[in-house]
Amino acid sequence: MAQNEEISAAAPAASTRKTEVPLLLASSPHIGSPVVTQVLMRNVLIALGPVTIFGIVLFGLPALLTVLVSVVSAIAGESLFRLITKQPVRATDLSAGVTGLLLALVLPPSTPLWMTALGAIFAIIVAKEFFGGLGANVFNPALVGRAFMLMSFPAAITTWHRPPGSFVTTLADHLNASSIVDGVSGVTPLNIIKMGGTVADVGQEFFAAGQSASGDYWSTIMNLFIGSHGGCIGESSTFLILAGFIYLLITKTIDWRTPLAMIVTGFLASLIFSGFDFSFGLFSILSGGLLFGAVFMATDYVSTPITAKGKLIFGFGAGLITILIRNWGSYPEGVMYGILIMNGVTPFLNRLLPKKYGFVAKKKTAAAAKPAAQGAAK
Repeated sequence: MAQNEEISAAAPAASTRKTEVPLLLASSPHIGSPVVTQVLMRNVLIALGPVTIFGIVLFGLPALLTVLVSVVSAIAGESLFRLITKQPVRATDLSAGVTGLLLALVLPPSTPLWMTALGAIFAIIVAKEFFGGLGANVFNPALVGRAFMLMSFPAAITTWHRPPGSFVTTLADHLNASSIVDGVSGVTPLNIIKMGGTVADVGQEFFAAGQSASGDYWSTIMNLFIGSHGGCIGESSTFLILAGFIYLLITKTIDWRTPLAMIVTGFLASLIFSGFDFSFGLFSILSGGLLFGAVFMATDYVSTPITAKGKLIFGFGAGLITILIRNWGSYPEGVMYGILIMNGVTPFLNRLLPKKYGFVAKKKTAAAAKPAAQGAAK
């Protein structure tokens, strides 16, 4: 009886300790870090700042409205969904804003605003929240949103317009919302190549549109590097994308392996498929969204591998698929599908190339153990 009374007396104390010190259950690896999501997202927003401003300056008010609508819709969509499902609203982690901005920057500036809002909401709710929210998504939400828009509204998402004038435009052009929508329709460099054109034809298009001083090869490359040509809002300026890449590396926000592997693979694949034409290989990586996708989309923490080898394989696969689609697919661009396909491979890569944490103590050899045993015996 005394023993039972002692157990009964100890039971409330154990219950109290359990209440006071709750257990935290989580899957491995158990690693803490002072870097929080808000800091990482803030660094991404800072890196995206220059390309966003450039796109707004280049395309005017339509680009600004597209960016604002996409960001606001993404944040509002996430907050409303979490309120409906009785989950805490994440108001400060900035992740929804990053998704909305990334989606806006890979859209044509003439995209109807209601389509932009629908795409942003789809990206947040279907590609992110349906999978469990922040940190649980399998695919890059912004690219899922764009894929949804491309499948639902192909004409709007593949309609391109020349920037109003050249890079330096009048304030009236920027303030005129119809300057893009009602402007002269144009084609992107990759569209020209897809229709059977050459790099020289791209140069002539730039020259005819007043976007370059001449139509020669290096003038074309310089125009692609600066970015004063038609295309998506944030994908045109190679210089500013590389500046954002350097900033993200310096702040240790991203790892260099995936973007570098994707860019190098894209260059080598273009080189091989063009019959080892170096000029076309350089043109290929500067055109379209390869650089933007490699730097800002393929480096997503959740939907890309966690191991060093996995990151290299991911970048290689995304770059190769991109060039394969460009050469033999029905679309002139393949970055979106290249990254999304590799997103689906990421869980397999993480299991195939697991990252080991901690260490196993080395076993002492017989020669080393013998002197230790003799010393203990003495």
